[in-house]
Amino acid sequence: MTQTDSQSSVPLLRRIFSRHMLICIFTGFSSGLPLYFLINLIPAWLSSEHIDLATIASFSIAGLPFTWKFLWSPLMDSVKLPWLGRRRGWMLITQVALLLTLLCYTGLNPNQNMTTIKILSVFVAFFAASQDIVLDAFRREILQDNELGLGNTIHVYAYRIATLVPGSLSLILADTYPWSTVFAITALFMLPGLFMTLFLAQEPKLPVITHKSFKQTVTEPFNEFFNRKGVESALLILCFIFLYKLGDSMATALATPFYLDMGFSKKDIGLIAKNAGLWPTIIAGILGGIWMIKLGINRALWLFGLVQVFSILGFVWLASQGHFAVIGLKQQLMLATVIGVEAIGVGLGTVAFVAYMARETNPAFTATQLALFTSLAAVPRTLINATTGYLVDWLGYVNFFWLCFFLAFPGMLLLIKVAPWNQNVTDT
Repeated sequence: MTQTDSQSSVPLLRRIFSRHMLICIFTGFSSGLPLYFLINLIPAWLSSEHIDLATIASFSIAGLPFTWKFLWSPLMDSVKLPWLGRRRGWMLITQVALLLTLLCYTGLNPNQNMTTIKILSVFVAFFAASQDIVLDAFRREILQDNELGLGNTIHVYAYRIATLVPGSLSLILADTYPWSTVFAITALFMLPGLFMTLFLAQEPKLPVITHKSFKQTVTEPFNEFFNRKGVESALLILCFIFLYKLGDSMATALATPFYLDMGFSKKDIGLIAKNAGLWPTIIAGILGGIWMIKLGINRALWLFGLVQVFSILGFVWLASQGHFAVIGLKQQLMLATVIGVEAIGVGLGTVAFVAYMARETNPAFTATQLALFTSLAAVPRTLINATTGYLVDWLGYVNFFWLCFFLAFPGMLLLIKVAPWNQNVTDT
C-alpha cells in the first residue's frame, strides 16, 4: 500500500484533527495577521485621523513586496540557515521581524509621520511576503497530495479568521484606548505563529539539495514550470491566477473606510465583523473543506468562485442605501449580512484558489513557484487597488462595486481552459 493509499484510508475526522492540520491553523493565522493589519487596520487608523480617501487607497502600493517576492524566493528555497533547518529558520526570522516592525507603529501620528508610516508599511509587507514564501513552501511540503484540499482549506480559514484581530478586536479597542496601545496588542498576536515554529513544526524531510549555481537556482523553477505545462498552458494559468480574485480584491480594498462613510462607528464594524464574519467563516470553512474533498479542486474553483463573485453584490446593495443618518438595529443587520456573505464568498473562493496554486507546483521548487503564483495573485491587491480611491471619487460607491462585480467574470471564464469541470485530476 502506498503512502497516498494509506492516507486516503484514514477516517475523515482523524485527517481533520491531525498534526498537519493543526499546523495549517497556525500558518494561516500568521500569514493573515500582517496582511489584514495593512489592509484593514491601517486604513481605519488613517480614516479616523481624517486622511483623504485617495491617500488611504494609495497605501496599497506599500504592498509591492507581495508582488515581487518571487525575486528573492530562490534564496529562501536554497539557503539553509544554521538554526532550525531550511524552512523553520526562515520562518523564525520573518516572524520575529514582523513582531518588531508592527510594534514600531506605536507613537506614530499620520498627520506628522506619514513618510515614516509609508516606509514602515513597506517593511511590514516585505517581511510578511517573505514569511508567506516559507510558510507556503512548508505547508506544501508537509501535506500529502490528498491532504492539499483540506489542509489549504484550514489554512485559508485561519487566514480569514486572522482578520478579526486587526479588523474587529483592534477597532473595538481603538474606541477606548490610544492607537499606540492598539498597535502593541495587535503585534503580540504574532506570538502564536512564532511558538508554532519553535515547538510544533517539524522540518520537512526532503531530498538533499545538490549544490547549484545562482543562475540555476533562479532560473530552474521557472523553466521547469513552463516546460512541464507548455508555454501556452503556462501563460493561461498565470493569466487565470492574476484575474480570478481581481473583482473581490478591488471590492474589499476600501471596505472599512466604506463602512465608516456609510455612518457606522469603529465599534459597530468591530463587533459586527467579529460575529457576522467569524461564524459564517468557520462554518463555511468546515463545510467547504469537506465538500472540496468530494468535489475536487477543479469543480470547487467553479462553484466556490461563483459564490465569491456574487458576494460582491452585497456591497452594491449596501452602497445603494446611501449614508445612514442614524445607525439602528436594521442598519447593523444590513452590515452584518454584507460582512457575513463576503466572508463566505471570498473565503470559499480563496480555499479552492490556494489549493489549485499548490497543486500546480513541483515539490522540488515549492517556494519559488508558489511565490511566483502568489505574487501574481497579489498584483490586483497591490497595484490596481491603489486606484480604487480615485475610482470611488469618480464613480461613487454603487457604480464602483458594479465595476468590481463585472471584473470578476474574466477569471471565471478562464476556468474552461485551466480547470475544466470534468477533468479527471487526483487533487484531494
